[in-house]
Amino acid sequence: MSARVERLVWRDIHLDPINLPTAKLQLTLGLGSGLSRRPGDALGRVFAVTDRGPNLFVSQAIDDYGLTHLETLRGIRDAKIMPLPEVGPEIAELQVEANTVSLIRRIPLHAASGARLHGAAPDGDDMEPLFDLSGQPLPPDPMGADTEAIAAMPDGSFFLAEEYGPSLLRIDANGVVIGRWVVPGAERAMRQAGMDVRGVLPELAGQRRMNRGLEALCASPDGRWLYLGLQSGPSGADPGTTPIWKLDTASGELAGQWAYPFDAPASFRRDAARRKVGPGDPKVCEFAWAGEDRLLVLERIAHTTKLYLTDLSRLPEKRLLMSSDDHMEIGSDMEGMTLLSPTEILLVSDNDFGVERAETEFWRVSLDEPLLG
Repeated sequence: MSARVERLVWRDIHLDPINLPTAKLQLTLGLGSGLSRRPGDALGRVFAVTDRGPNLFVSQAIDDYGLTHLETLRGIRDAKIMPLPEVGPEIAELQVEANTVSLIRRIPLHAASGARLHGAAPDGDDMEPLFDLSGQPLPPDPMGADTEAIAAMPDGSFFLAEEYGPSLLRIDANGVVIGRWVVPGAERAMRQAGMDVRGVLPELAGQRRMNRGLEALCASPDGRWLYLGLQSGPSGADPGTTPIWKLDTASGELAGQWAYPFDAPASFRRDAARRKVGPGDPKVCEFAWAGEDRLLVLERIAHTTKLYLTDLSRLPEKRLLMSSDDHMEIGSDMEGMTLLSPTEILLVSDNDFGVERAETEFWRVSLDEPLLG
């Protein structure tokens, strides 16, 4: 199967800049964490999801923006500065028309009480230390989420996968968070008024590595099944595979489980050319439904992106459809993916809200034979 790629026209949505001591922090909407298309929607209509919001490494905040009062935080492992934790997860409705992607609307996410979903972390083990611009720790909050994938459901609702908990969020058509699925035992930390919190996720999901939680998600067109994946293998497990789960959308009941095999790290040539790569570096970032128990999988490190078609019943077999090593014009950090048609795949990069001035890239991958029968 051969692939042709085309970059689509998109203009990033600018957010209000933040004036800091030595530089202005310019931000743009980072809607590249996940993509999904709802069955029956108009041709080219897709939904995207942002992640937790802009964040900075402590060294970046000090050295690039002059926040010298944060110096005492420099030695804290994995610490991040969140300048605007309230600019957190949201859904964006988009339209792909010819070679252009346009924003239709932004859907803020909130509980029935009105409490906004935001980027601070809930209470739990193995969370990154998060601080605000003044250097104060961000307190745990059950409305915190780091959303990384979206499934647009046929009834107008959404499922979102997030990697803090990790958890699955159920969102109604108006952006109200009506439910949260977590691993057994995590219900108390996620409890929020008006929200149905259930401990139904596979316990193995709770063993996710830091910042490598639930990352890939898609639904069957009839809305009956969800396919869910960890970005990397659980902590202490074989780094050469990561689990894929099939869940009943009504109950969360586990209907299937598979081990997805990663490619050899050195085969991600653009990454291997920049630094030493090893086990644990490859990751799964997105799923798209390609038939019953058949998935399109986005596998990458940072610079090399590979698209695989896999029949879950035949794993570890998988069929390579496209590698960005063969299309050097495709940029880094591809995270979102959905099928526009049986022969067209839409990709989007995560620009991390523009904190390092990265632009969002949308790419259409056209195949010479259909993925769906």
